[in-house]
This record gives sequence, C-alpha cells and structure tokens, in this order.
Amino acid sequence: MKINVAVFFGGRSVEHEVSVISGLQAYAALDREKYFPIPVYQAKDGAFYVGKALSDIKNYRDIKTLLKSASRVDIIAENGSFYLRKRGALAKNLYRIDVAFPVFHGTNGEDGAFQGLMEQLGLPYVGCGVTASAAGMDKYLMKAAFAYAGVPCLPCVKLTRADYYKDVENTVASAEKNIGYPMIVKPFNLGSSVGIGKATDKDTLKAALENVYQYTSAALCERCIEDLREINCSVLGDEENALPSVCEEPRGAKDFLSYADKYQGGSKGKTGGAKASGGMSSLSRVIPAPISPELTEKAQKTAVAAFRALGCEGVSRVDLMIDGKTGELFVNEINTIPGSLSFYLWKECGVPFGDLCDRLISLAFKRAARKAEFLSSFDTNLLKTADLGGSKGAK
Repeated sequence: MKINVAVFFGGRSVEHEVSVISGLQAYAALDREKYFPIPVYQAKDGAFYVGKALSDIKNYRDIKTLLKSASRVDIIAENGSFYLRKRGALAKNLYRIDVAFPVFHGTNGEDGAFQGLMEQLGLPYVGCGVTASAAGMDKYLMKAAFAYAGVPCLPCVKLTRADYYKDVENTVASAEKNIGYPMIVKPFNLGSSVGIGKATDKDTLKAALENVYQYTSAALCERCIEDLREINCSVLGDEENALPSVCEEPRGAKDFLSYADKYQGGSKGKTGGAKASGGMSSLSRVIPAPISPELTEKAQKTAVAAFRALGCEGVSRVDLMIDGKTGELFVNEINTIPGSLSFYLWKECGVPFGDLCDRLISLAFKRAARKAEFLSSFDTNLLKTADLGGSKGAK
C-alpha cells in the first residue's frame, strides 16, 4: 500500500514563489511506486488548495485561473486519521494523509508556524520541529544558540523598527559603535536574501534599515567581510546521526548573494543538471568547493555542529563564510528548509533526489514513533475538585 504524502508549498511569505519551485521539485522527485504524492498549494492569503493542475509549474503564471480549477481544503484529524477536506456545502474528505512534507520558505511555514499546526494535529511531518524551525528563522536567536554552543559566528546588533522611528540617530549610532563600517544589514527573520544590503556610511545605513523595515520588524547589523568566500554545506539526519554533504562555493556576488543572484541569475556553473528556473539549484556554483581537504573537513564539522546546536532534523543547509584576510570560518546562517532541499549537494554524494526525499520521510516517521513513546497527559483528579471561587484568571 502506498504512503500518501501531502507536499505543502507556497505560503504567506515573501519567499512564496521560491517555495512553489522547491515544493514542485520535491513532488516530482517522490517515488511513485512507493508514494502517492499530493500537491497542496497554500495561497498568499493562507488558504490551502488541491488539484491536478497544481502539479504543473507553468500553471502558476496565472494563479487566479489556476485556483478556479482547484479545490480549497482544510487539514483535519478524524478518528486517528488525517485528511484534506473540501470546504463548502458539499464538504468531503478528498485525500487521506499519512505524512506532511512542508517545503515552505520563510515566515509562516519555515519558522515553526506550520510545524506547530502539525504537532497539534499529531500528523507526522518532514523536517525540523517547532523549536529548531523558529530558532533557525530568527537569526538573532540562532546566533545566540550558536555562540553558546561554541559554533563560530559574527557578532551582531539587533535594531527594531520601533526604536528606529522613535530615535533614528541614536539607533544608527548603536550600529556604528558596536559594528562599524562597512556592515551588512538584513532582516532578522527572512531568507532568500530578501531585504539584505550593505552600509558604508550613515546615509546608506539608514537606507538599508528602511528597506528592511518594509519587510519585518527588526534588522540585524554585522561586520561585512570584505574579502569574502561563501561556502555552503548541507546536513541530513537527526539527533542520533547527522551527516554532512559535499561543500559548494556559490558564485555571483562580492559582498553577499542577493535574491536575484540566487534565483534569477541563470545557470553557469555545475548544478547537477537542474534547469535555470530550478530554485537554488540554478545558482552558479562550483561543486565540490575548490578548498583544501582540511578546510573542507572543518566546514563540514562546523555545519554539523550548527545543525546539532539548534536540534535540527531532516535536511538543512548551513551557509558559511571564510574571511580571506584572516582565514577564519564563520557560520552565516542555517536554512532549515533549504531552497531545492539542497538536492544538488546530495546528488554529488551519490544520493539522488528521490532517495533524499525517501530518507526525509523515514526520519519523519521515526520522530513520530519516538514521540509516541512519551506521555502526553498527566492523570489527575484536578478538575473534579476545581472551584474558581468567582475569580477570573486565577492560577
């Protein structure tokens, strides 16, 4: 009997389009002999849809027309099973789900929000849990966890939108004093390089902050490594066993990779055969990264340490930075649902995309089985004797 896999993508995020690409890549990679994959598109308003037309990337060129041929559904738990139920007067269960496969990027999906819903329902799901997902999206908390675990990362300051517009000069002065120019300015909780910029003086710092505040409530400022090499390494596994992939060196920018570099730059390097529209797999890159065996091993060990520091599960991609002047290696960030699920890195390790998805689903069921061993209730007679005594909100 085939396993019903609901592949979720889209979402209420500025990375919506990238998620559609990654999600459909995963949907296409699933072994049809073993799985019955169901594409589940979440529109930008948060509504979930199913339908055959959702599996073709070309149909997303006109989403309004696409959704007319789809059915809006809710995720429900019923009698120990899970379903995608059609909304409306003719409501009915369209599909039973055995496991959820979220391929969201950014807020409201990669940040623990969707994972929390799965936990509430009790539905097994692929990837990181709530805590790791939330910490991986909040770059300030992420850095704090890395620093505590001894994982090398650059210090930063967090500047909130509220503080900035209350006292612009004092907020800017805080970044100048603690970081100095040049500095990188980025949203504290977004990915895909959305909103990222470089500041070289007070005017460019203000412009960079105001750009960030269009997207989110806080910005991070950190030192800009001027002689920068970026190295990425994926990690696959869980708390018992985490393995690093080969390393890659993305190409395309001097100070940082922009959204356009990652997704709109075309494919000039070795990418594992993906098309130019293939999400992160279309970025110009060199695989394996042209670095020494010693530095490769250090990058891989650091990536695994970052994965473990947050308690990650499934597949993540750790983005590292090398300071060309000092030779120092730093973790820039971890992506708990990486673009294209980093399949191109695992392909170079002899793990085809379909096998990668298979391992991720196995890890999801493993976690669900492990959680089933723990108590989720405490048997007491508290409610039989409870009396609020006329008070409200008493503890």
